[in-house]
Amino acid sequence: MKAAAAQASVPAPALLHQALASQAAAEFVMASGYDGTIIDLQHGEVGLEDACRMLRAIPRDRNAYAYARVGSIDAATILRLLDSGARGIVAPTVETAAQASALVTAVKYPPLGGRSLGPSRPALYDGEPYTDAGNHAVSAIIQIETRAGVENAEAIFATPGLDSVYLGPADLAVSHGLPGRGDWADGPVRDALVELSYLARGAGLTFGSYCASPAYAKALIEDGLVDYVGLGIDLVFLNRMAQDAITALRSES
Repeated sequence: MKAAAAQASVPAPALLHQALASQAAAEFVMASGYDGTIIDLQHGEVGLEDACRMLRAIPRDRNAYAYARVGSIDAATILRLLDSGARGIVAPTVETAAQASALVTAVKYPPLGGRSLGPSRPALYDGEPYTDAGNHAVSAIIQIETRAGVENAEAIFATPGLDSVYLGPADLAVSHGLPGRGDWADGPVRDALVELSYLARGAGLTFGSYCASPAYAKALIEDGLVDYVGLGIDLVFLNRMAQDAITALRSES
């Protein structure tokens, strides 16, 4: 997500994490009103071939936030995802400027990075020259989710070609010895969120965070702390709906 895309008058985009390998689900996410998706190759059952098919299932006129989170910063995997239409790559557990630089190298065409030109979806990027258009259209997004990442944030955020920072609150909580949950109103995770939001904006980057509940996500947006949110996980939604349905069926009331 580009810093220039975050405007106060525009509602903050909401993205659904997808852990289920389903092209239909990718289509339904967009039809439901979500602004985009984060296809998760780090957790869940989505493999590279699945992710490429899911990206192609997202309508071309709605794919501005068609993101993929990789398991590691592997240039070959990232290239396949980008050529299938990913508009952003989220790299998890970034703790050093060198890792952020490796992500930019994999995501961006020269001179910013080292992405290779090759056959991809027709007219993937509009504009001339093509490589400049591609670099503008695709976001390099680092995920901060450890104490080390927070401590090194200023150096990481200074990486040329980086576009956005995404907070992983559950893993950050675990790194502090706390329960691995997403929504924190106080404590070290909340403190880190506020600090990272300030530092990211100061570096010309956008800032987002995963949120478990709509109320928490709305509060972060209204407080001006985030430019976008990851709101929920498809597998968790399915589990909750199934639990609600069977509980209602078997209730005695």
